[in-house]
Amino acid sequence: MEVLKVSSKSNPNKVAGALAGVIREKGKAEIQAIGAGAVNQAIKAVAIARGYLAPSGFDLVCVPAFTDVTVENETRTALKFIVFPRE
Repeated sequence: MEVLKVSSKSNPNKVAGALAGVIREKGKAEIQAIGAGAVNQAIKAVAIARGYLAPSGFDLVCVPAFTDVTVENETRTALKFIVFPRE
């Protein structure tokens, strides 16, 4: 599954475009975010991507979960969002 990493400085419109492209190509995607600002940008991107994909008949679902990621030899807890179209 394609993993998109989002930071607090990420442009949600660009993340949404990348997310929409991955959903169209592969059917689902994972977004990873560490910190409140990054989670905010990630959720905004999911909302924007829903708007991009709705005219094509896609209704996106977002399932949140915690995951551990290694950043600069440190283990950090991140939020991951599995995004896929509703069946």
